[in-house]
Amino acid sequence: MLSSLWFPVVYGLVVFLLGMKVMEVSLQKWAGPMLHGWLNKATSTPLKGMLASTGLTALLQSSTAVTVLTIGFANAGLLGYGGTLGIILGTNIGTTLTTELISLQIGQAALPLLILSLMLWTGAVVLDERIPSGLSSLHVRLKKTQFLCLALAGFSLVLLGIRVMQSIGPSLQHFGVFQWFLDHASRSITWGILAGAALTALMHSSAAVIAMAMSLAVSGVMPPILGVAIVLGSNVGTCATALIAAIGSTRAGRFVAWSHLGLNIGGALLFAPFIGSLAAVSGWLASDPGSQIAHAQTIFNIVCSLLALPLCYLPVWRKVTKE
Repeated sequence: MLSSLWFPVVYGLVVFLLGMKVMEVSLQKWAGPMLHGWLNKATSTPLKGMLASTGLTALLQSSTAVTVLTIGFANAGLLGYGGTLGIILGTNIGTTLTTELISLQIGQAALPLLILSLMLWTGAVVLDERIPSGLSSLHVRLKKTQFLCLALAGFSLVLLGIRVMQSIGPSLQHFGVFQWFLDHASRSITWGILAGAALTALMHSSAAVIAMAMSLAVSGVMPPILGVAIVLGSNVGTCATALIAAIGSTRAGRFVAWSHLGLNIGGALLFAPFIGSLAAVSGWLASDPGSQIAHAQTIFNIVCSLLALPLCYLPVWRKVTKE
């Protein structure tokens, strides 16, 4: 009976993380060197930096990738401190696209979508091999098409992983595994925040943790308000990768990592007393518990980023940059 609990969790999580990594790498390869130029040019002001990193994070489906890229820019002295703060705020907004797509419940189309994307990728590879080497521009386009097809395949794996994880609901109820956690969380919502932070730090993927929370909520074994608490915690836990990337960095690189952590902790502390209100507002916009958690993440990240944006324009950042 234990296999009915642990196998779907492990198998579904592996498929989910594999899909995320395939999607992230494929989109990075597709975008190519233009990422560096685009991000550097679009950060002349914190607002532009926030908007640019929102789009870039949504494109790459990875706030971690953009944050680590920003640390690299900061280490090279290519970004001012105010601009890096704007980028960090944008990554928090852009990462919500993943969970919003998941909330659409298009999991039934995952397998056909995977098959279609792999067929298109195979066709692009075969065509690329048969085209004369002199047509370099066509080769470049076909390479980009291959990466887009692989990114679509990665997204299909994400959906498949979620469907597998959603099957653990009856087993969790049978063993009472989650009831113990729910009993503690009912006395203090801090348990949910800490769980979200710890799991995200361990897995290096806030999307995976929030997707698991959405799956449990849809299965009926987790109240949406606890899922919202996990969302707040996951925003803090996602900073772990940036802190690791900042080891051995310059002062500017460490500033990016620690300001990322500070802004996300500040947002979690700000919203912690209002988790019930956030859950209620997102519930009005949602058709099911999973969508409610996804909408809560979107509202939380957008509001936090907009509230923190004026801080990026403080004169102190210009002084620090010149030092």
